[in-house]
Amino acid sequence: MRTRNIALSSVAAATALLGVAGTAAADSTPAPSASAKSGAGDGAQALCKRVPKIEKRIHRALQRLEGKAGRRGSVARLEKRLEKAKAAGHTEIANFLDHKLTRRKSLVPTLQQRQKDLAKVATWCRTHHNAASS
Repeated sequence: MRTRNIALSSVAAATALLGVAGTAAADSTPAPSASAKSGAGDGAQALCKRVPKIEKRIHRALQRLEGKAGRRGSVARLEKRLEKAKAAGHTEIANFLDHKLTRRKSLVPTLQQRQKDLAKVATWCRTHHNAASS
């Protein structure tokens, strides 16, 4: 019993010392100077570098969603599947497909808005001497 109490006391004392040492170390850390900041920290450089890839990905997704009924992943194909499920009387399947269709349709305006926003970002990157190269 006494050995257990001594062990617990030792652990408590070590924890207390580490806590004080950690706090002291945190207090002594110097604040970063203005010259240490090379960028704004908003990720502009990385985003400017990735703009072409993001543009391609959004374009491909919109092409797929707006495709004809034969195109996998298109809204038209899902609408066709929903109609077939309703005609066959598969209520649960139709309900599932309807929710999926609603979600897929909501992606189109979202991606179109992202495409517009990304075009503005690309313009900003060009006017700021392509932040990826700085």
